[in-house]
Amino acid sequence: MEQLATLAPLLIMFVLFYFLLIRPQQKRQKQVMKMQNELKKGDKIVTIGGLHGTVDAIDEGKIVILCGDGSRLTYDRTAVREVQSNI
Repeated sequence: MEQLATLAPLLIMFVLFYFLLIRPQQKRQKQVMKMQNELKKGDKIVTIGGLHGTVDAIDEGKIVILCGDGSRLTYDRTAVREVQSNI
């Protein structure tokens, strides 16, 4: 019983760490992966580097982004940070 009392704070800290840090991060990561897999031509996006553009073409792991000046840039699909809503 004494051993359980000494391990209890460590176990409680591990459980709190899991529910406050690990689990929310896994949820965010799943949402980002879902967003990146659902990209389609015409979506307005922002990359992790801050580039704003429109998806012009999609390959398995790469996308072609059409920028405001008419240039086309190829990026990895994982470089997309967010899809902007068309409001």
